[in-house]
Amino acid sequence: MQMGVFQQPAKSSSMKSQVFFASLKATVQRNLFDKIDALLDKTGLPQRVSPGDLVAIKLHAGEKGNTAFIRPIFIRKIVDRVKQCKAKPFLTDASTLYRGERGDAVSHLTIAIEHGFNYAVVNAPFIIADGVRGNTYEKVRVNQRIFKEVYIGAEIVHADALISCAHFKGHELTGFGGALKNLGMGCASRQGKLSQHSSLSPKVDSNLCTACEECIQRCPAEAISLSNRKARIEQKKCIGCAECITICPQGAIKIRWNEPVEVFQKKMVEYACGALKGKEKKALFLNFLTQISPACDCYGMADAPIVPDIGILASTDPVAIDHASCDLVNNEKGLEGTALKANLQKGKDKFLDIYPKVDWTIQLQYAEESGLGSRKYELIEV
Repeated sequence: MQMGVFQQPAKSSSMKSQVFFASLKATVQRNLFDKIDALLDKTGLPQRVSPGDLVAIKLHAGEKGNTAFIRPIFIRKIVDRVKQCKAKPFLTDASTLYRGERGDAVSHLTIAIEHGFNYAVVNAPFIIADGVRGNTYEKVRVNQRIFKEVYIGAEIVHADALISCAHFKGHELTGFGGALKNLGMGCASRQGKLSQHSSLSPKVDSNLCTACEECIQRCPAEAISLSNRKARIEQKKCIGCAECITICPQGAIKIRWNEPVEVFQKKMVEYACGALKGKEKKALFLNFLTQISPACDCYGMADAPIVPDIGILASTDPVAIDHASCDLVNNEKGLEGTALKANLQKGKDKFLDIYPKVDWTIQLQYAEESGLGSRKYELIEV
């Protein structure tokens, strides 16, 4: 299935996108669920979701051992509101590139249920976006500078509308992870994830390879053979599906992490364009600025939050909401005894403190240039 070229409606250079903010301060008369209701009203949920729509709610269920992911009871509120629009919501995420608890649909669903994302709690099914083994995708044409087409999880492409629910945190490759990463990396199939991280075929660790031939039997491109009783990948034949990485019993096949941070961030943005293709007016974004850990929820742990909990943001602009989230974090006083080394003062760059070699503004600038949204925003408290 070939989709059309991504095209976001143009905005005036002087126009500011609206980003709505709900603090965590609550009362008996107005609790956090009431505030989520207000955020969804302000972003025009009923206008973006139509009766009968299949609505993908993209989230991160957290790796086994991680505790920083969004609470399922908050997702339940969003699900219930979508159902009030007479639409059909489902939770979704795509398989991971690395070997872990979310590398295939069975393991992924199991950990999601263990973390509370089961039907009894969230009132909606969890559907893995890219199939049982992470190779069910659609090619989406984006015609961007690096990629002409991208590989997006099929169930996200087939959905009528998309709601991104991102746990905002630090990240070792992008400085921070928010809506753009939830879209670009999170909606990509395994092949799409590999294409963002590496321009080379996977490599074989000969010290771990036992010549079991499992990878040879499973390679769809017939790019793997034995040489001196060790697996060998022929780069010219490799299609980058990354299936060999996850199925190797010994973990002998590795990713070649060869993309510079700047290129990686731009690739991720182009994949975000693909995830939103055809849904530009059928998408909205929520960032949860709670338990703001220094690293991704893909780790099997969550380090201490670097700043106090801040609140929840919502917008129809993924660039604006991420920029506002960064500003809110940096305007907080950093917490001592955390991953922060020096920039604890209000107004100091917390992400650059943790990852001094990562310029996190690249993704925002490139996303704006790619037509995904605007870095100019107006923050409105609800």
